Amino acid sequence: MTTSFDQLATSILEGKPATEDDALAVLRAHDDELVHLVAAAGRLRREHFGNTVKVNYLVNLKSGLCAENCNYCSQALGSTADILKYKWLDTDEALQQAAAGLRGGATRVCMVSSGRGPTNKDVERVADMVGAIKAENPQVEICACLGLLKDGQAERLRDAGVDAYNHNINTAESHHDTIVQTHTYADRVDTVSKAKSAGLSPCSGLIAGLGETDEQLVEALFALREMGSESIPVNFLMPFDGTPYENTWELSPTRCLKILAMARFVCPDKEIRIAGGREMHLRSLQALALNVANSIFLGDYLTSEGQAAEADLEMIRDGGFVVLGADEDPRPVDVEGSRDPAKRRRGAGTTERPNA
Repeated sequence: MTTSFDQLATSILEGKPATEDDALAVLRAHDDELVHLVAAAGRLRREHFGNTVKVNYLVNLKSGLCAENCNYCSQALGSTADILKYKWLDTDEALQQAAAGLRGGATRVCMVSSGRGPTNKDVERVADMVGAIKAENPQVEICACLGLLKDGQAERLRDAGVDAYNHNINTAESHHDTIVQTHTYADRVDTVSKAKSAGLSPCSGLIAGLGETDEQLVEALFALREMGSESIPVNFLMPFDGTPYENTWELSPTRCLKILAMARFVCPDKEIRIAGGREMHLRSLQALALNVANSIFLGDYLTSEGQAAEADLEMIRDGGFVVLGADEDPRPVDVEGSRDPAKRRRGAGTTERPNA
């Protein structure tokens, strides 16, 4: 199988896309072949992204208070997870947080709000924030993630200076109704389509560890390829206490690495971002995963604490990678020092792994 993974990489580099059978073979590779698998996927990563790592930073504009019942989410309807809940940040607060992430080395700021989708007033609020951020940092990429979009909202965000729009499909269409019932898979695809049609870069990914089969993981990745997602966040389920998925532990570090490798083989020239849950599930294999993925989030996530920013940047440097767009070593102390102290406790007690 060692040779076949290398041959698969060669075939993809020659212009022949990976098939669903190829993807399943990657996902089901024996652990003994892991290093060879990573080396083969790494050929694709280096061809398209060299030794750069794109650093992204989340600004949580509105936390909790969501009427959707996504079973995996700490902010969802019915969740009793111990998270910070608040309405919209004002523009100054959003600007301060975004600036902190940029000082820490980020080149993309992801502006996220909870809820089914934005009102037109919400879109105008975000447009004002984007204008303020870009006035001070014209080089920054802005990715908005506000939920399901209505007609015309993607165009307004584009005109305000938003570069990309994130709306994850999260799982395969065949599995979607198991994880959420208040909106459909088609609703999610429609929002990605609206963003793409408006000229925003489509950003859509998945969550692994939701009880899906191997075939459903493959189904989701091929759907993302088909819809033209240019940035693919790969999240690993964080089983928050107080949600239906609490105490759900299906993932191992090697499993996560194979999922990332599969994403690289299926979407070789797309940004593969290691997103939520990487610290918890990849653990000591995080650095190895950068040989497959080319993008990470810096610092914390929406409602949970991430790895310290300095540790992230050290991991990048130690692996022989460089932060994309960085002219000099970033100063992660700015990231940690500027964050809302309450953010450091979000999700506290919800992410402990079992002893096994």
